[in-house]
Formats: sequence, C-alpha cells, structure tokens
Amino acid sequence: MPEKLTDRSALDPLKATGWAEVDGRDAIAKTFTFKDFRQAFGWMTQVALVAEKMDHHPEWSNVYKTVDVTLSTHDAGGLTELDVKLARAMDKAAG
Repeated sequence: MPEKLTDRSALDPLKATGWAEVDGRDAIAKTFTFKDFRQAFGWMTQVALVAEKMDHHPEWSNVYKTVDVTLSTHDAGGLTELDVKLARAMDKAAG
C-alpha cells in the first residue's frame, strides 16, 4: 500500500500549475477547462489509460468543456506519491 505524503513540498510544483489542497480533506483538486466537449472528453480518455496503468483512479466530473478533478489515495487515507504522479500526468496531457 502506498504511504501518505509526509513531505508536503512535493505539492509545491503542483500548486504552481493550479492544483489546490482541499479544505477538510487530505486531497488536491483542480479544474481543467478545454476548448469544447470533444477536447475535454479526449483528455479524460487519455488520462483514464494512464490512471488504469497506475491502478490509481481519480474522482472527476465533466460538464461540457470543464473537468473537475480531486485526487487522494483512498487506501492510504490521503495524499501519496501516486496522486502527485497522476496530477503531473494530467497537467502534461492538458498541455
């Protein structure tokens, strides 16, 4: 099982790209906005393949061109390196 993050400095580069810690929960969240639904759904499909390969799945919702994402490792009860890696992959896929 992944270990909870003890060194929170790993979140600093993510905060610079728009990720924020969730109040009252050991999680990070970000809203991604795309040109249209096709781009948003294409990004979700691309990220879903990465998440499946990692066996680490996001909480997310999509409305038209907007995707809201929350990351936390449920098995560990909070943020782990898996969340940091998936957040980086999401940012990279978004361009």
